[in-house]
Amino acid sequence: MKNMYLTCIALTFILLFTNALHAQQTADEEDPASKLSLTEGNIDNQFEFVIQRSNNYQEYKVVKKNWLYTLKKNTLDSLARVEKELAEAINLTKTQNTEIASLKGELQESNDHVSTLTNERDSISFFGVLIDKTTYKATMWGIVGLLAVVLFFFIYKFKNSNAVTHSARKALSELEQEYEDHRKKALEREQKVRRQLQDEINKQKISKTK
Repeated sequence: MKNMYLTCIALTFILLFTNALHAQQTADEEDPASKLSLTEGNIDNQFEFVIQRSNNYQEYKVVKKNWLYTLKKNTLDSLARVEKELAEAINLTKTQNTEIASLKGELQESNDHVSTLTNERDSISFFGVLIDKTTYKATMWGIVGLLAVVLFFFIYKFKNSNAVTHSARKALSELEQEYEDHRKKALEREQKVRRQLQDEINKQKISKTK
């Protein structure tokens, strides 16, 4: 009888512990903060991870040094990646500028050639072959039209590249400002904590001397 009573108590305890563990796991899964990571996600989420997971000291946050170093490395990596993308966008813009200039030159040459043809005979010699002027003009204007389409395409790509460059520069500036603000705040917090600790040490020394 006593063994059965102890068994019932043990089963009840196991059931309650299992339910509590399941409830805790469910709460952790539903909590957005549990999904934050210092090694994954964007810089904003990594800053949020450090803020939420750091210990509190009065109105300050006590941050682990290795977290700060990891956050610094991730921020610098992000800056390097943005700078690389910016450099690639600038190089692409330079290449497209060269191509656009070349196409403009070809288009101008074609226009000049077409203008000259309007004053010539109905039939002209092209590489030793007589070609009807109307056919020749149609062919040349077709080439001009094709070059114009290609030119407009590169102009469109050039504008898109400028937009990408502007966006990359803006993202880089915002990221640098965010990192600088966080660095200043972290330094101010560390200095305040050090001053408070020094004040406490001084108080302890004074109390011991008394």
